[in-house]
Amino acid sequence: MGGSGGSGANAEKRPNEMLSSWFVRSGWSKGELARQVNRRARQLGAHHISTDTSRVRRWLDGENPREPIPRILSELFSERFGCVVAVEDLGLRAAHKAPSVSGVDLPWTGPQTVALISEFSRSDLMLARRGFLGTSLALSAGPSLIEPMQRWLVPGPSAPQTAEPDPQQLASRRPGRLSKPEMDLLESTTVMFRQWDAQCGGGLRRKAVVGQLHEVTDLLQEPQPEATAKRLFRVAGELAELAGWMSYDVGLQPTAQKYFVLALHAAKEAGERPLGSYILSSMSRQMIHLGRPEDALELIHLAQYGSRDCASPRTQAMLYAMEARAYAGMGQPGRCKRAVRMAEDTFADADDWDEPEPDWIRFFSEAELNGENAHSYRDLAYVAGRSPSYASLSEPVMARAVELFQQDPEHQRSYALNLIGMATVHLLQKEPEHSVKLAREALAIAKKVRSERVNTRLRKTVDNAVRDFGDVPDVVQLTEQLAIEMPDTVEAV
Repeated sequence: MGGSGGSGANAEKRPNEMLSSWFVRSGWSKGELARQVNRRARQLGAHHISTDTSRVRRWLDGENPREPIPRILSELFSERFGCVVAVEDLGLRAAHKAPSVSGVDLPWTGPQTVALISEFSRSDLMLARRGFLGTSLALSAGPSLIEPMQRWLVPGPSAPQTAEPDPQQLASRRPGRLSKPEMDLLESTTVMFRQWDAQCGGGLRRKAVVGQLHEVTDLLQEPQPEATAKRLFRVAGELAELAGWMSYDVGLQPTAQKYFVLALHAAKEAGERPLGSYILSSMSRQMIHLGRPEDALELIHLAQYGSRDCASPRTQAMLYAMEARAYAGMGQPGRCKRAVRMAEDTFADADDWDEPEPDWIRFFSEAELNGENAHSYRDLAYVAGRSPSYASLSEPVMARAVELFQQDPEHQRSYALNLIGMATVHLLQKEPEHSVKLAREALAIAKKVRSERVNTRLRKTVDNAVRDFGDVPDVVQLTEQLAIEMPDTVEAV
């Protein structure tokens, strides 16, 4: 059990009542908590950690574990309860946080944005495999997250803060350091990374994206013409958002949030408000995942306000769909349904948009629109105490999403997620056999897609099926199949 011991083992210990309180309310057993800690440690690359029930008992008895255990426990309890549970809230000692790699309240200036992205991506590349990066991060939520993001709208310099190169500087650089074909290649590579993520999940190419992002910051630290600098900041914003999205997909929540924040800073330097709104929507999705719909709604409203006069109908429709998801999580059906209608009506205008759309919004297809709206109705059903009426609203919309994604080989992760969503709808409608059939289809895709988000949702859906229909033979068989075909192991990313 190397690496998970506590400091000051010989000192007199008192039971950790704060940790015990969170633990009892979680409903987890000691074995379940140990299993989740080990899984999250492997995600961070901390393979030396091997926790068991006796170690968990010692934590509850007052032993203070070494990092990254406190940070892992903070993440696990935050996700369980849908609120930020700090290390200190668990009665544990937090590791010292370097201000350059922790927090979200960062300076909104070009040079410092470049420096922070460079430092964070380098740390991710060098240290994540050994599990150190996660120990310096904590999730932000509430005012500590929203207020710094509101500065996205504060007017700043009209151009990136980079100097025009003088002849001597140009002579000192190798010829064609960043030619137009090279700039075009950077942008096309970002598109390729995005396609790989949609097809294969965030676990396969995350390090490659982070490495490319670090290379772009190297270019931004050199003198560049204004137009080139703006393009580079836009590429940096897209890559940082994608690194955040991939981190979110594999369960590295604090890392994901940090990349999203840095991406928003880069988008501001590029003067790309639609891209900024997209990044804020990704942050909103993360908050919905973490059970904080109020924060999600604040972020979406900020995105809508900031891009109201420049975003395409497709982008606006995506923001309305996310607004509906937030209202559903808050249990506000009237506002949720209005946002769903706005998403549908605005999306209908997308084909009439004359200007070319950026690649980052092309994912928001008719299938994605139906999937988001169906999940909004599904979430309303859960918030309303498993309401059959909202489940019946969700079913045809989710069925349409599944049908469309089945025809789209480029978005296999979305196909799996909507199959799982449809399975949850049939559980709400007390149709466990139909739910099991869909879950099995999702499992077949999940084995090919490296996405902890897909795996987690599938496990949760099966857990719910066991809880409500544990005596149904199909449910029993699916549980056994899941244990064999999706063992609880996660590779480092």
